[in-house]
This record gives sequence, C-alpha cells and structure tokens, in this order.
Amino acid sequence: CCLSNSFTEAMKSQPKLEGLDCHWAYYLGLAILAVGTLFVVSSFLALGFTGTFLGDYFGILMEAKVTSFPFSILDNPMYWGSTAVYLGWSLMHASPAGLLLTAVVAISYTIAVLYEG
Repeated sequence: CCLSNSFTEAMKSQPKLEGLDCHWAYYLGLAILAVGTLFVVSSFLALGFTGTFLGDYFGILMEAKVTSFPFSILDNPMYWGSTAVYLGWSLMHASPAGLLLTAVVAISYTIAVLYEG
C-alpha cells in the first residue's frame, strides 16, 4: 500500500490547487485512500501471493473464480483500489498533478481490464 516515490515527488514539486487545500478535501482524500487500501489488501488476501503476482503469467491458475469480498463488490478491486489510493493521496495533498496522474492510472487500468476481459 505504499505509494511510489515518483508519484509523491511529482505532486510535491508542483503547486497546490487552492480550492482543494482545505480540511474537507484532506479528510475526503483520507477516506478514499482508506477504502482503496481496504480493496487492495483484501484482494491480496483473497488471491494470495500466487494468485496476485504469478497467476496467468506462469500458468498457475486458481481452481475457481474468487467471489468473496472484495470480488463480490467489484470485478477488479485491486485495480480500482489502487486508483482510489492515488486519488485519495492526490486530494490529501491538493495536487492537480496528482489528479492528472490518477486519471492516467485509471485510463491505464481501464485498458488493462478491456484487454484482460
């Protein structure tokens, strides 16, 4: 659940968005980050190390489709949880650069879902 150093450095090196530099945006970002972290961590716990990192790449497939939480709520909870983490982090830092990079991440994951699906 650690954010990449380059994402954080990109946000810190850019000016803040004054409209988002307030308490409500910070706490909203914190809440979104918490939900995103919940989805990422629970996805990892549901899939295990092998299902998360090896999966299709080495022909190691799960015996059945995982349907427990968080897969009962979202089809790709690790992708969308990760996107939520970036969004929350961007809001917490009132960063327009972070919001733009979050959009790039969301588009990349959308393409990945279309390709994988």
